[in-house]
Amino acid sequence: MSKTDVPALAGEGVPLVQEVKRAMAGFVSEFKGFQTELETKLQQTEERLNMLDRKSQLAARPHLAASHDEGAPHQKAFDAYLRSGDDDALRGLVLEGKAMSTAINSDGGFLVDPQTAERIKAVLHSTASIRSIASVVNVQANSFDVLIDHTDIGAGWADETAAATETGTPSIDRISIPLHELSALPKASQRLLDDSAFDIEGWLAGRIADKFARAEADSFINGDGVNKPRGFLNHPAVENDSWAWGNLGYVASGVAGGVDADDVVDLVYALGAQYRGNGAFVMNSKTAGVIRKLKDADGRFLWSDGLAAGEPARLMGYPVVIAEDMPDPATDSYSIAFGDFSAGYTVAERPDLRVLRDPFSAKPHVLFYATKRVGGDVSDFAAIKLLKFGVA
Repeated sequence: MSKTDVPALAGEGVPLVQEVKRAMAGFVSEFKGFQTELETKLQQTEERLNMLDRKSQLAARPHLAASHDEGAPHQKAFDAYLRSGDDDALRGLVLEGKAMSTAINSDGGFLVDPQTAERIKAVLHSTASIRSIASVVNVQANSFDVLIDHTDIGAGWADETAAATETGTPSIDRISIPLHELSALPKASQRLLDDSAFDIEGWLAGRIADKFARAEADSFINGDGVNKPRGFLNHPAVENDSWAWGNLGYVASGVAGGVDADDVVDLVYALGAQYRGNGAFVMNSKTAGVIRKLKDADGRFLWSDGLAAGEPARLMGYPVVIAEDMPDPATDSYSIAFGDFSAGYTVAERPDLRVLRDPFSAKPHVLFYATKRVGGDVSDFAAIKLLKFGVA
């Protein structure tokens, strides 16, 4: 190649470079336009989403009576009155010649919007149960068997050369605790579930659980064992001096419908020493009110309150469970029980509370079928003693 050829080649390259620059500038310009268009579309989409979100919030479950219908006639009239001050705006709501009043709807009561609490308050019920001191087992079968060895083996002293004699052999009893089904079937309209400002389903579930707790607490004490747990007070009671397996021993107060401090002491020591270390009293509030006033011979109260919040009160040093299903003080009532309930009473249950939501069987209502399986019975008749408010 000669020197004269070089400028020619360089000159031919200038248009090519300019062509590349123009192409790059066009590409950058088109890319910026695309970017601007994309940002505009994203902004429009975001604005539409915000608008839909606001609409959904406005269409959400309404507040209760605290919210009002802007289109309601009484609200329109009241708003017009506030804006114009014209009494004619209230015609149709206020009767001529009568003062406005909240006592009568047509005299202005419509203008006072009520306000409703944000949660449903219910009457409080006691759910204290001997479950807290009994033995609780979770099972997956239809029943739970407790094997009890309540007899003793024979033994005797023997001489070195004397022949050994046969001694008694202990026997084993089996106590079978069947599981029973506790159920509830409330219903609510679908419209109520859709429109209510409350969590109706949660409220119903809470009420069902509360009712189940109270039902089983009563059955653990008074149940007859027919399609429900058998309570410990349903078993025969005999004087402690003649106690035998299959019965609960009792101590009589000696006064019809009454009791004194010595009777409480007798009840405590009617229970075997092997059970007293884990003993607890069970009574209702009325009985506790009577026992709380008892004093020993030195004038000291037998009853003492818990030393810390949440701790149970104590009677002669033993904890007291207040179970409202225990009998009130009355002639020949077994109003106080004392014993080691972890050994003396067994609760067998399937731990889950099942709720079936049925929107089909009772249209337009929704049924909530709740079930729980639980059983209970005395598992050691020597571990529980009763105080009878009677002569014998």
